[in-house]
Amino acid sequence: MDIELARTFIEIVSTGSFIRASERLNVAQTTVSARIRNLEQQLGRPLFVRHKGGASLTPAGEQFLRHAPMFIQLWQRTLHQVAVPPGRRAVLTVGSEVSLAQPLLLDWVRWMRLSLQDIALRVHVDVPQDLINQVASGLVDLAIMYAPPHRPGLKIDLLLEEKLVLVTTNSDARVVDESYVYMDWGPDFGVHHGMNFPSAAPDLSFDLGPLALNYVLATGGSGYFRMSSVQSHIEAGRLHLVPEMPQFSYPVYAVQSASADESVVGPALAGLHSVARDERR
Repeated sequence: MDIELARTFIEIVSTGSFIRASERLNVAQTTVSARIRNLEQQLGRPLFVRHKGGASLTPAGEQFLRHAPMFIQLWQRTLHQVAVPPGRRAVLTVGSEVSLAQPLLLDWVRWMRLSLQDIALRVHVDVPQDLINQVASGLVDLAIMYAPPHRPGLKIDLLLEEKLVLVTTNSDARVVDESYVYMDWGPDFGVHHGMNFPSAAPDLSFDLGPLALNYVLATGGSGYFRMSSVQSHIEAGRLHLVPEMPQFSYPVYAVQSASADESVVGPALAGLHSVARDERR
């Protein structure tokens, strides 16, 4: 399929009109119409219904809309892979969740630049749901994630076991009180947190670890955070472990497509395991 057909389809959906899509694409309206006719012929289904207000999707169009953006991304990814820079044998796209970008992803990228100098790198950070979809579709070769869902066609390797610990800026604090900030570490954490603190009703919650931690450091309070992210603050006296409070496991995984090129992904994964071991020390 010509990638321009999918791009034209997306523009019509975005603008709601063949005319506005042609203006945005800087082509004649007849060109837009011809592309859509070509696309509909290839798919064997009408995709749009035209009316005075513009154009709306048919049921087949609604289904194609689910796949068209990924098709475009995959094509762009293919172009990146084909365009291997001079002096490199391959291109590797790696990624992580936002909260794992520093230091783990950063240290891994540094390692690869030193140890895999024949590999060009593309580094990507995203939210978990988008990241796992990108790995599954081949847009990202290898990603660092917490609690990735198991899907056919994915290979998942345990990297390290993180611990979520309760820390506070008040060295005298012993309980979860009104200064407690709830950090949403996912469904499993929510279940165990509820079992251990059934009466807790925090009125401030976050879904991004670094942001929540910076808030606690700036304004005071307490919350559950990864030990690796709070260790330096504990050593500096800015945070304190709350004694006799439960700690929760929060493992980190490497995720790759089972169809990934092992000659490229294999050495990078080995390096990631090495970097992860150093993180534990």
